[in-house]
Amino acid sequence: MSQATLFYLANLLIYGAVDVIACLGLSMQFGVAGISNFGYIIFQSAGAYTAAVLSLPHDTANGGFQSYIGGFGLPFPIPLLGATVVGGLVALPFAILVGRRLTGHVAAIGLLVTAVMANLLVTNFVPLFNGAAGLSVVPQPLQNLLNPQTQTYQWIYGAVGAVIAVLVYLLFRRITESPYGRSMRAMRDNSVVANALGKDLLSMRTAMLVLGGMAAGLSGGILVGFITLWDPGAWGYAETIVLFAAIIIGGTGNHKGAILGAILVPVGFEEATRFIPSSLGPPGMIPALQWVAIGLLIVGFLWFRPQGIIPEPRRRIFARAQARLAHARGDQSPQATLATAASPPSGSPAASGGAILSTEGVVVSFSDVRAVDGVSISVGRGRLTGLIGPNGAGKSTLLAALAGTVPIAEGRIIFDGQDVSRVPAYLRARLGLVRTFQLASEFKRLTVVENLLSAVPAQSGDTLRGALRGRRYWEHDELEAIEEARDLMDHFGLLEYADSYAGNLSGGQRRLVEIMRAIMAKPKLLLLDEPMAGIHPTLARTIGRHLQTLCAQGMTILLVEHELGFMDEFCDPVIVLAEGRVLAEGTMGELRGQSEVVEAYLVG
Repeated sequence: MSQATLFYLANLLIYGAVDVIACLGLSMQFGVAGISNFGYIIFQSAGAYTAAVLSLPHDTANGGFQSYIGGFGLPFPIPLLGATVVGGLVALPFAILVGRRLTGHVAAIGLLVTAVMANLLVTNFVPLFNGAAGLSVVPQPLQNLLNPQTQTYQWIYGAVGAVIAVLVYLLFRRITESPYGRSMRAMRDNSVVANALGKDLLSMRTAMLVLGGMAAGLSGGILVGFITLWDPGAWGYAETIVLFAAIIIGGTGNHKGAILGAILVPVGFEEATRFIPSSLGPPGMIPALQWVAIGLLIVGFLWFRPQGIIPEPRRRIFARAQARLAHARGDQSPQATLATAASPPSGSPAASGGAILSTEGVVVSFSDVRAVDGVSISVGRGRLTGLIGPNGAGKSTLLAALAGTVPIAEGRIIFDGQDVSRVPAYLRARLGLVRTFQLASEFKRLTVVENLLSAVPAQSGDTLRGALRGRRYWEHDELEAIEEARDLMDHFGLLEYADSYAGNLSGGQRRLVEIMRAIMAKPKLLLLDEPMAGIHPTLARTIGRHLQTLCAQGMTILLVEHELGFMDEFCDPVIVLAEGRVLAEGTMGELRGQSEVVEAYLVG
């Protein structure tokens, strides 16, 4: 193999390491946490600039032909560490932008606009960034020990980049495969439901933006140390599209797919076009065709194979957990590992009597419409209370207001002796106030057992710190939670679907998953919004008895349901809403004797 070929391959190794690190950071943000960060390339640019000014001497050197702040002349690896830190710090304003005000596609546009404005600032502000000229003659790492022009230096630099890429992959895999990673994937699938289960969306989004920003900054530091210049125009928003193409083509939500995509798109695809004769077409034809081809690749994969070449793996954690438990018990028989209990999870009964929740004149408005109009109710501790009313009465809106999913305009909500009227939804869930939703709201790309585990409160591995400590730190708690989930799944007849995607189940089964998930959260007060919709009447009676058992153990349940036979058998008392107001309260027998209730609801 010729020296030129070896030199070229060494260059590919360096660029490959840079792109792999950058794609892994974007994979954490977009593929795992569901953050469409169209401003991602700015993090890489910030890291590259930081590494440059930390490596460069004072700007009076080299004839003072360029302006920049810094010029510390620091040795390797300090510039890389600085690039990593700054990449994370730059992410903090982005976190505030998307965490508090903007979500979904609106957040993606907001991040893109912010990145464009940042690029314009850098390009035009000469004293700090040297304007569009950028920075040049950036010292290469260890150039005082090795000659950067030699092939040996190129291979060493590439090897260092590859080792760093492997370390970044191992770090991100550790986070993704932890309970914290499961919470991020739940947030990606349905952020409103994740928030209602006690997940702090702002904290998780901030962590992922910072971690992804650190990876991008690190990749920028490696790149600028190799090419020895920093050109702000080279880090435009279009470069982010290339990285997104790599993630989509390789496999969204799969770090191995991100690595494959980095090799195929930024490295392989762009390098392949270099072999096209420049005489083909007018000047600029080849670069233009590159972008056309990348766009077609993205559209093609989104249309024909949206999961990418290497799809996100289905995590069969239930089967693996049963195998580990069987091995620990010294019993390999499936019957022993899948032994189940028909009884619901045990709990400690709360003090009976009194109200666990009360509202005082609660109002929820949408524009000029009062969906909930001055509602004052009291929910007795340890009771299974029903909530009925005609369509549009405000039942689901009231439950959403109690859980904090929608804000109240007036009034107060007192839960367990504490005013929670302005407490965020995730904090109410952590206090023990948990809701389900009117429409099935399972996490579609999580398995059934993962859905249940996502609701377990205070898991040791459900924090970034706990995830970084590794499996040995959180596995014991995980196995205990899986055992509890196993009992619930068996009780509701879904044990055989434990490792199946929840989104592939029938409507009634998905509803059961949501009920079980809410029970796994161990709430003090469980708000159930039409839980029997789509469920066979025989199974509905089984659920009703299970709910009564939970109440006997200390849980309180407020349940919205249209099936009056269920209310007759299981709920006492029952509250009637009509036009956003409380119409009556009592047993179903008493309510049938009230003409205004019959006219408003029972007859119609």
